[in-house]
Amino acid sequence: MKYILKISFSLFLILIINGCGNVEKKEQESIEKETAIVHREFGKWKTENDSLGVELNTKKFNNWIDLVERAGKIICNDSVPKITLRTSNEIRTIYFPNPCWENDSYKIIKSKNVIEIHNDTIYKHPKSIFPIDSLESVLKKDITNNGINPMLSENSKKIMIFISYDKQNDFNKLLENLDKLTDQYYGITNNTDIKIWLIDADKEFFKPPPRAKK
Repeated sequence: MKYILKISFSLFLILIINGCGNVEKKEQESIEKETAIVHREFGKWKTENDSLGVELNTKKFNNWIDLVERAGKIICNDSVPKITLRTSNEIRTIYFPNPCWENDSYKIIKSKNVIEIHNDTIYKHPKSIFPIDSLESVLKKDITNNGINPMLSENSKKIMIFISYDKQNDFNKLLENLDKLTDQYYGITNNTDIKIWLIDADKEFFKPPPRAKK
């Protein structure tokens, strides 16, 4: 009888230990799901390899032009500049397909396909100036335009975002604005194919294409 009681007690202990283990395992899985880190990559070309990305540490640049020139040199060396934003539950990598300043091919751009953010103010064209708080509204109008309004973008795939600051301006809000920009673009499109350039505002970007010879 004592032997049977010992076996029963042992089995009871085993069942309790296994039950507690299963509960702990489920709780751990639940915690891991809640704290899972999401990694999104914005502006990355389909053909790009992760190893081609070169991180831009904004704290290492004395002024905006130095940062822009560094981005251009990275592109000229067949790599892609990127900035990584991190929060407790997300890693957001933003790639910048900046032009190589050594050639002029980047100048043939239609202004209606461009949204410029300069010194935290939005410029769509000379007569349309908006505060940064209007970013989502401006983005949505261009993204959904589909060529209807001739002053807005031809289609969502051609939209380009230019970001610039004055030479003397402190660009400490750059990361904050990139966070807003990518978050709102993703919220509208459910896509990460945004095209962002970090530019020198003094450069001339808009030039009509050369006329065909008769």
